Amino acid sequence: MAKPSFEEVWPRILTHKGETFHTIRGLPFTYSIEEDVFCTNRTDYPLSKPNFEYAYSMVPIKGPGAINEIVRGPTYVWAVLHDERISQGE
Repeated sequence: MAKPSFEEVWPRILTHKGETFHTIRGLPFTYSIEEDVFCTNRTDYPLSKPNFEYAYSMVPIKGPGAINEIVRGPTYVWAVLHDERISQGE
């Protein structure tokens, strides 16, 4: 089965804002999104929607280190994209 388009995945990310997610090392975080800008409660820098879109094109990704030099906030991007609520096993 082909993975869904990013246009199908982004609404899932929006739906779960405010919920607790975990980094690969198990650190909890939540996020908010305003005008396609993703902000976590653990950092002061915003992440743009294109970061997620670009990383999604590479999913599955072994870990955040694989996208460290490609996207901003790889720890959070990886954690969200690989969470079951977002990936839905796809």
